[in-house]
Amino acid sequence: MQLDIHDPAALPAAIPAILEGLAERRKIALYGEMGAGKTTFVKAFCKHLGVEGATASPTFSLVNQYNYTLPDGSKALFHHLDLYRLRNASEAFDIGLEDLLYDPWYCVIEWPQIVETMLPDNTAKINIEIIGETSRRILIL
Repeated sequence: MQLDIHDPAALPAAIPAILEGLAERRKIALYGEMGAGKTTFVKAFCKHLGVEGATASPTFSLVNQYNYTLPDGSKALFHHLDLYRLRNASEAFDIGLEDLLYDPWYCVIEWPQIVETMLPDNTAKINIEIIGETSRRILIL
């Protein structure tokens, strides 16, 4: 599935189509060069799910966790990881990545290259490509 977004303000409206492209997958490896909009994507995704409060890049904390409420009223979690600063997969293991990959909640990983061998087989891969000053191509595999 491919979506072209020509204005960051249009991203929230694209999230339902992105969710459809995920086909119920909840583990997401998020690729894209620096400045492509990976964190902007996560913010729009969280807002669509109903996460309240600010969401931010976990560049220094490595993992941010957010709460939201499911349509049935039960509570859910959203894990957002940024592995840019990690040197090897064992560091990801040390922060509890394996637990996050096998729980029932959404887990979005920015800069997942270092842990690709650890990812479940059904992990969705999303690449955000810069195609213009404010335009991005979102490819869901």
